[in-house]
Amino acid sequence: MMILYPDIKPYREQRFDTGSHHVLHVEESGNKEGIPVLFLHGGPGSACEPFHRRFFDPDKYRIILFDQRGCGRSTPHANVENNTTQDLIKDMERIRKELDIQNWVLFGGSWGTTLGLLYAQQYPDNVSAMILRGVFLARQQDLDWIYKDGANRIFPDAWHEFTKNIAPDEQNDLLQAYKKLLSGNNELARMAAAKSWSAWEGHCATLRPNITVMDHFAEPHTALSMARMEVHYFSNNAFIKENQILDNMKVVSEIPGIIVHGRYDMVCPLENATSLHQHWPASELQIIRDAGHASSEAGIVDALVRATDSIAKIVGKSA
Repeated sequence: MMILYPDIKPYREQRFDTGSHHVLHVEESGNKEGIPVLFLHGGPGSACEPFHRRFFDPDKYRIILFDQRGCGRSTPHANVENNTTQDLIKDMERIRKELDIQNWVLFGGSWGTTLGLLYAQQYPDNVSAMILRGVFLARQQDLDWIYKDGANRIFPDAWHEFTKNIAPDEQNDLLQAYKKLLSGNNELARMAAAKSWSAWEGHCATLRPNITVMDHFAEPHTALSMARMEVHYFSNNAFIKENQILDNMKVVSEIPGIIVHGRYDMVCPLENATSLHQHWPASELQIIRDAGHASSEAGIVDALVRATDSIAKIVGKSA
């Protein structure tokens, strides 16, 4: 079974001013002359972590990580103003141009798959390949599964903790209920709501309980940005049309790609990945039999490292 590549440090870190109040943290590691790959973190509202560099062979890849607006080391933290899907796509294209990259591989997980697919549909000539893990298509059925009726049947105990502080007459629309809590004036109540929101996703993220994953979701800095961003984006239908991604897959049908998805993914059910694969002839679907949603699960790590090695050979031959 493949494991992550050894830990590496960035050879360059930059701050990119978007011109609309947000400043992005961008880093590069690996081989300066290697295959450019852009890592797209999940959430929306999560952030890049040091282990994200380790999915890629540092001798073959020029590894680019950036924290999306309001996330991680980008500033201002947890800010939802001027923060939409189209803004993030513009940021990606700005980074590509600033780093003088002609085309690159997109590597995204969860929300990162949504963002990667939307970027590729807008700029197909700039994408040489995609590696997507834990596919999220941002359809209404996908939001309903995690925030209305679906995952709650698998994790009723965690669902109780998630909803217990929401008034009964507001529980039919948890996005709006949490939006109200997260925008209130009571700082303690805001933080409690953020941790509750983030913990719910943490409970659903792995096949087996994982304290490291739960601690990550519960960390206050991460919890606040995840809660605020996810409520902001999902209450606005991710700022895209219903079924927009699948309806536009013809644009990217010839871009090679590998889809990695845990069979027991309770955040983004496997149907997301199978539907995407059916609309994407150039893709390969790998269903990981003993995994859920998290990129840190052993079976997912193995598949992703194999995928980056495979894509390096494909892109290298076409370069």
